[in-house]
Amino acid sequence: MKQIAFVEPNVAKLIDVEMPKCGAGEVLVKTCYSAISAGTEKSNITGDPNCGGGRGQQRPWPRVLGYSVSGIVVEVGEGIDDLKVGDRVLGLWGKHQQYNVYKRENVVKILYDNIDLADACFVFISNFSIAAVRKTNLEIGESAMVFGLGLLGLFAVQYAKIAGAQPVIAVGRREERRQLALKLGADYAFDPEDPDLTDKIKSVTEGKGANSVIEVTGNPDALTSALMGTARFGRVALLGCTRVPTTVNFYNDVHFPGITIVGAHTMARPDHESSHGWWTQQDDCKAALRLLAANRLNVHDMINEIHSPVDCEEVYSRLALTKKFPIGVAWDWTKLD
Repeated sequence: MKQIAFVEPNVAKLIDVEMPKCGAGEVLVKTCYSAISAGTEKSNITGDPNCGGGRGQQRPWPRVLGYSVSGIVVEVGEGIDDLKVGDRVLGLWGKHQQYNVYKRENVVKILYDNIDLADACFVFISNFSIAAVRKTNLEIGESAMVFGLGLLGLFAVQYAKIAGAQPVIAVGRREERRQLALKLGADYAFDPEDPDLTDKIKSVTEGKGANSVIEVTGNPDALTSALMGTARFGRVALLGCTRVPTTVNFYNDVHFPGITIVGAHTMARPDHESSHGWWTQQDDCKAALRLLAANRLNVHDMINEIHSPVDCEEVYSRLALTKKFPIGVAWDWTKLD
């Protein structure tokens, strides 16, 4: 079977690897689409020293990425009786390759016929954002701000709106992304480099600042700016991974105004049994699928490019070497059939 691998810094290749085998308690899924997670994958293909697991460790080459997949069940292992061959599913933590074997808990059945598998491959990525919104304990009628308008930020804008935030404020550098955020449900969209940013945030939040803030840039300076726009007793979820030291005046900007900061890495969630604000990845995926089927979550307008995996060298070269990579990009593995 075919697999996309980062064979050396800034170079991706479509290579041949052995077909994975399905064992007891496992599911073999034929990949239809797999979504690119631009931030994570750029860090890996460029050899960023801060993406190797910490403490100066480096991942070996080649590197195989991917984690948000949609596909069709082709084999079900012993002990599984709630899935069958032909079921359309999400694959959680699958790789960019033609077939993936998953543990049963990493397969979520798509129950709705009106969901396109190209849209569905972005659902698992989107639940990183829904988890961050949950962790801020956003309540109906509170203001929300999303700082950073990449893929996760634009999903966070949508989930904040769905959760009842008013207003929803989107903050991002690129004009086209601010316009997309408005289309997806933001009430206001501001440039983080505007010297009057904090005043503008407060002007649309009755002078208070945002109650619920999702910081998804991973930029230490952006975190400071986000805190300036956060209301007293506000909650900030760190969805972005700031991979370098951060300078924050904790007394003035966190301690005195009583702001709560919570880590929102997608692995910082329960493995079993969802509870208020803390849902499992499976339950968040099911919630996202329900919203997608009901046309309350818009994935379609976030997808810019869908490519055959044979184009991986050119596409990943753009990701590695340029700054303006599109928002939603996916691999269509059916083109290899």
